[in-house]
Amino acid sequence: MPIIYFMAPYSASATALGAGPVVEPRDIDLGALEELAKTAIGQMAYDYYAGGAEDGGLVQENIAGWGQWNLSPKVLVDVSTISTRTKLLGSDVMGPIVVAPTALHAMATPGAERDTARACARAGAMMTLSSLSNAPLDEVAEAGGGAPQWMQVYILKDRGRTKEMVEQVAAAGYKALLLTVDAPVSGLRYQELRGGVSLRDDLELPNLTDASTTRVKGEGFMAAVCQEFDPSITYDDIAWLSELSHLPVLAKGVTRSDDAVKCLDAGAAGVVVSNHGGRQLRDAPAPATVLPEIAESLTGRGTLLVDGGIRRPADVLKALALGADGVLIGRPALWALGSGGEDGLVALLEWFTLELRRVMALCGVRSLQEIDTTLVRRKVPS
Repeated sequence: MPIIYFMAPYSASATALGAGPVVEPRDIDLGALEELAKTAIGQMAYDYYAGGAEDGGLVQENIAGWGQWNLSPKVLVDVSTISTRTKLLGSDVMGPIVVAPTALHAMATPGAERDTARACARAGAMMTLSSLSNAPLDEVAEAGGGAPQWMQVYILKDRGRTKEMVEQVAAAGYKALLLTVDAPVSGLRYQELRGGVSLRDDLELPNLTDASTTRVKGEGFMAAVCQEFDPSITYDDIAWLSELSHLPVLAKGVTRSDDAVKCLDAGAAGVVVSNHGGRQLRDAPAPATVLPEIAESLTGRGTLLVDGGIRRPADVLKALALGADGVLIGRPALWALGSGGEDGLVALLEWFTLELRRVMALCGVRSLQEIDTTLVRRKVPS
């Protein structure tokens, strides 16, 4: 029977998580964790978190995409000590796993994004705050206690409000902006529509306007996106955002190599290969299938991250071998928060970091710098 890991986080300190010998294994079932979270948070919150575009099939395709790659391990390498420590945009982290910008954490945990910030700080992981958070961005920064954090932004039709928020982000000490570029309008999410998903009366969206919160409560998220977000954004807006704060800007939601190159040419510090967790365009490619060509097109320029379907430490190693500098995890973090709160997320992040060390040892690599394309092979169709 799987150990309910969120009840017993690893005892390792954050300073020790990123390096050391391989630890004793834990039996973890992320599927069971999702079911526990679903019971704890209720159907409406689950429909919002779990839903994908149209029939939701791309969510599963994202997961399956990593299974199209085998690992090709090296042997007879001294792997008595393994290190996952790395730098992302200049910030030291225990491993290459970043908590993705997902909305409405108050539907998962009473402390909302403040719990997420505390958990990431304890685990030595990078957090990315969503513009659609339930906790104000300055309170989330304070809860993180100085740990590095990034902020996700949408460009609103009310450009003045976007400018104001970015200035607040910089003043609060965030280290980078993630500009979501794949949501000029909302995707069609049947699970969300049919579940009647809307913002609970007791919750707010403090980083947006009061009118935005009112609209989401009355009309739902899909309608609000179409009315609030600016569909006219272009590559020029990367430079505009950078000039507002002088923070590095990552373009999140890229699935084409030519777009990735254009984003960097426009001043982006990097890109996130992503299809928005399968929530926007149903027929978009799974990130695992396009990451290699995007990595090749960038030839080492900028920071390259990927999200979508990361469920196993082996997926993390595959992503790095295919050219990524790090990965973002979204839904697993929500299930951990929903079933175990702050401690649940600490345990999930520690598990990813420590079990990545095991996968690295089994593949004969001692540091992230030793991971290269020779460690992956595309599966031969049966």
